[in-house]
Amino acid sequence: MMDLSSLFFDEHGGVDVRRRNLPHWRQEGKLYFVTWRLADSIPEEKRQAISREREAFIRAHGDPAMTQMSPDLKRRYHQLFSERVQRWLDAGHGSCLLRKPVAVQVVCAALHHFDGVRYVLGSFAVAGNHVHVLVAPMPGIRLSSVLHSWKSYTAKVINKAVGRSGTLWQDESYDHLVRSAASLHRIEEYIHAHQMQGAYVERRTCL
Repeated sequence: MMDLSSLFFDEHGGVDVRRRNLPHWRQEGKLYFVTWRLADSIPEEKRQAISREREAFIRAHGDPAMTQMSPDLKRRYHQLFSERVQRWLDAGHGSCLLRKPVAVQVVCAALHHFDGVRYVLGSFAVAGNHVHVLVAPMPGIRLSSVLHSWKSYTAKVINKAVGRSGTLWQDESYDHLVRSAASLHRIEEYIHAHQMQGAYVERRTCL
């Protein structure tokens, strides 16, 4: 178990910000809400729309760190680029290969494999076209390394199990540093609610 007082994002601590299409914030030993999805889970026109709107947002407001955004701007950012993508995922676009029991088993086994060794695993959901996970990497372990291991292993095993080839996962994942106990509670409730949509859900505590 991890110390609750050190689990959440420290707004006054150092942050390593890495950027691809999305910004990725890193603080060692913290708790993240991570989502990754199948490559066909969001239609191309929606992906292009998000890209255009992010460019427009940056032109209008610059590209400030989250801690430098006003509460209203931060709320707007999340509505445009986080909440909307989550709604699209929940709509069930694409092949929804993760509805197959064998795919669920492979993902669950991968998530559990290094729990307590490389990371502390919290609640997670395996939905039709995406996976949500709460995870806190151990000190010295990079989140990107954990995600690469999960996605690389599961892609190979699932493709073999269902007789397909090619890219399984969208390359870039979404990750969010959990900021407070209240935020953690909201995220856990969101993950758990996927069970009502037919997703496989494990309710776990990382505290």
